[in-house]
Amino acid sequence: MIASAAWLLSGIIAFAFGAVRARYPIDVADNGVARRVRTQLGLLQRIASVVVVILALGAILLTFPGVQALGASVLASAGLVSVIAGLAAQSTLSNLFAGVQLAFSDALRVDDVVVVENEWGRIEEMTLSYVVVRIWDERRLVLPSTYFTTTPFTNWTRASSDITGTVYVDLDWTVPLDGLRERFEAFLATRDDWDGRGSSVAVTDATGGGVQVRFVVTAADSGSLWNLRCAVREDIVRWAQSVAPVALPRTRVDMVSD
Repeated sequence: MIASAAWLLSGIIAFAFGAVRARYPIDVADNGVARRVRTQLGLLQRIASVVVVILALGAILLTFPGVQALGASVLASAGLVSVIAGLAAQSTLSNLFAGVQLAFSDALRVDDVVVVENEWGRIEEMTLSYVVVRIWDERRLVLPSTYFTTTPFTNWTRASSDITGTVYVDLDWTVPLDGLRERFEAFLATRDDWDGRGSSVAVTDATGGGVQVRFVVTAADSGSLWNLRCAVREDIVRWAQSVAPVALPRTRVDMVSD
């Protein structure tokens, strides 16, 4: 009866959390609040399930008189056991508290776009002890929760899903910059993944016989930004090949006789 009651209570808890989670979809453009709520709900559901299991096991053991006597002897040496358990579970407890801190400090949320260990990806899952990052090539990077509380990392969607990106292209000194800017602005006007918040073209470096041009674009989310950056890079390459071949990078050699 105790086990059945615990199973029923766990089912009710899962149903309640699932009903609340369904009210916060994350497949929308502005999903910052939904990602925060889903992260907190996931951790709270796991904690509630663990508490129910522990209470059920305790109640079952208390129904056996022999176990009650054993429990009294265990409580007599609780001081020594607590010290040993604390030393053995130090790493686990650190990850546990780090996971709770991440969930309720709003520093990291499910579906956030992050850069960790030089890898770009999204937060796929957050548990009490580890965080799963889904890399852009479908790999999974599993990191302990303490990593995000002790190591600096980049969160592209911390404040909102809107994001700004850059594209760098190396061109020749003879590149017609005015024509390049006109081509860039005209191309952005045809793109649906450009949100119109901002754009710019600037020469950021001029060394080694060429110039480096930076194109700044904005998008509503990281996926749209990636596609837009690739499209801008391809269009500039086509423009240099067909319209302004003088912009193609080249190396010059000056032959001087004695």
